[in-house]
Amino acid sequence: SMLAVLFFHCRALLRGPDSAPIAWSGSAAMAEAPQCAHHGCCCKIGPSMLASDLAAMGDDAQKVLTAGADYLHLDIMDGHFVPNISWGPPVVECLRRRVGPEVFFDCHMMVSEPRKWVEPMRAAGGTQYTFHIEACEGAAVETAKAVAESGMKVGVALKPATPLSAIAEVIALVDMVLIMTVEPGFGGQKFMPNMMPKVLQLRTEYPELDIEVDGGLGPSTIDHAAKAGANMIVAGSASFKPDSDPAETFAIMRKSVLEHGNGRKTE
Repeated sequence: SMLAVLFFHCRALLRGPDSAPIAWSGSAAMAEAPQCAHHGCCCKIGPSMLASDLAAMGDDAQKVLTAGADYLHLDIMDGHFVPNISWGPPVVECLRRRVGPEVFFDCHMMVSEPRKWVEPMRAAGGTQYTFHIEACEGAAVETAKAVAESGMKVGVALKPATPLSAIAEVIALVDMVLIMTVEPGFGGQKFMPNMMPKVLQLRTEYPELDIEVDGGLGPSTIDHAAKAGANMIVAGSASFKPDSDPAETFAIMRKSVLEHGNGRKTE
């Protein structure tokens, strides 16, 4: 019957390779992370500048880049889409002048009108424009095409409660998908392991896609994201902890993605 087919399809989605059940939440989830088939997507570590000393953002950016960061993750919040305000194009433009033209800026647009800010962010020096699908109000394809035409890479982000089906119409147009592992709007939140089945499903269906995770990522949680198939890792608080070496933090996280995601043995 149709119900039986749906049951088996759903059960298949909720089980990892070799029929290993996928953990959803709580301590069980942290103990039993889903494992993706190994992929070839390069590991990239992106410190979230929201967690830096905002009065010395340029200095902190240089510090993490010197420590081995692959890109900078810039959280743009407008106070409407999320209940917080961070910064806009003028700050991005200043940071671009400070760190130079080569550094990859992933602009995470937590704004209610993502189409409106494409050109200002391009002019400010954005490299990738990652907009939220929930903010598009039916204009996701138009927004993705506008980003691509601007010359920036196209990213699309999903809040924790948003299913992957929400990005079906734009998935063929994007360079990256961001799976939020906390509710967007504030830093310092705890990692949500129950988002890993979403990452695993995406990696299984799109083995060559860049998949980013953002929220609560650090040495203690990276294995779960790496095993599920994430290769772009946003590290906020973990990148700027006082009295800790960001180079060491990045090395631990990179090793996890190389081993669990890429299937490469590391020393």
